[in-house]
Amino acid sequence: MLWRFGVASAFGLLLGLDREMRGISAGVRTHMLVALSSAMTMLIALELFEEVSARGESDPDPTRAIQGLAQAIGFLCAGVIFVARGSVHGLTTAASLWMTSSLGMAAGAGMYQIAVAGLIFAVLILSVVWLLTRYIPGSSSQKDDQ
Repeated sequence: MLWRFGVASAFGLLLGLDREMRGISAGVRTHMLVALSSAMTMLIALELFEEVSARGESDPDPTRAIQGLAQAIGFLCAGVIFVARGSVHGLTTAASLWMTSSLGMAAGAGMYQIAVAGLIFAVLILSVVWLLTRYIPGSSSQKDDQ
């Protein structure tokens, strides 16, 4: 359990560093907490599944935890997105938080290969692709630097 929480928190930290370095309000701590809470929710769902299955009382479905997390994270992400002067802001941060939740769910479920693969792709997208798009004339990354 502690290993799963640690993996989720570490992955949240890595994704949050990108936002933190850019001065975005949803930084390291926010991403770490989203990943950790998602991991906790998955572990709770798995533990409840085992407990209820052992008693034979009903047919539990731990995947419902994923549905609940998706709704909750969607609500959180919607609060990060805003429109000002005809321009939309916060979409990448919202997507990063959503990804952080998915990493936390994978870590919480003990699906480390999925979590590591997702982390690698997310870091590449947030960092390497951001660097590449800075050199595309008129791109949003280029405007963010001004």
